[in-house]
Amino acid sequence: MEFITGGLAGVGATIITNPIDIVKTRLQLQGELRAKSEHTARYRGILHALYVIARTDGAFALQKGLCPAIVQGFTINSVRLGIYHIAEVQGWIHNEKGEISIGKAAFWASVSGYTGAVVGTPVSVIKTRMQAAAHPSIAVGRQHKYNGMLHGFKTIYKTEGIKGYFAGMNAISTRIAIGSGAQLTTFSAAKEWLVTHGGFENQPPIIVAFVASLISGAIVVSIETPLDLANTRLFNQGSAATQGALLYTGIFDCLRKTYKIEGLRGLYKGVWPLYIRMAPFTTVSLLLWDILNNMLVEK
Repeated sequence: MEFITGGLAGVGATIITNPIDIVKTRLQLQGELRAKSEHTARYRGILHALYVIARTDGAFALQKGLCPAIVQGFTINSVRLGIYHIAEVQGWIHNEKGEISIGKAAFWASVSGYTGAVVGTPVSVIKTRMQAAAHPSIAVGRQHKYNGMLHGFKTIYKTEGIKGYFAGMNAISTRIAIGSGAQLTTFSAAKEWLVTHGGFENQPPIIVAFVASLISGAIVVSIETPLDLANTRLFNQGSAATQGALLYTGIFDCLRKTYKIEGLRGLYKGVWPLYIRMAPFTTVSLLLWDILNNMLVEK
């Protein structure tokens, strides 16, 4: 049940935040490996991107890649939150006094995040490429035309082989391991602090979880943005056989080239849609996870 509750929490958050995820993906691919003066911005911000996408490709385009996004949300979070909840229940994240150990919590959060990311990489590749696909007038980055999730899986297998399903696996595993470590550790620690020192001892669990998730979301986004950008670009670049020379050989090569050509601002492309997506995603997923776990304990 720990894995199912974690997965359902991820699905609920994914449906709500998918349009913002599409905007984030497009902004991260816009002007890829080009100086700011060398390209014309097709998207000038979050609201402009939402408007342009809906006007050009239709309102339903704001939910592109929703099917693989839902599968991704369930797969990664069922494994990630499931493993972490087991560690929490078994006391593996606590010290001898029964308090949250930051070191132990970070370790298990990172392990659970890395494991979930590896399992979810194939569907993450499909999701990113479907979200990036657009009409030529507003297209950014390399374009992959898939008619749906299953067609995407078939096409990748035919053109790139099994290896294509795991393009960017190191990037997403690193990002989610670090992000999960920050997210779950700060969430657990914030809940404990709010109850013991923050004056929330008499508040309902849902209020405590809500405030703790807001704290966690802000911390996660500040750490994750450059890694998420590398993640998106590695997923979208395709293989040498189908797209010509590879732009990047790995996560660190992507970060290095982006910083060299696009500067520090390039590493933080899409930071605001990522924050707008991650803040409610973190809040909704952790809140649902906490509620479902409390219901499970009561039963």
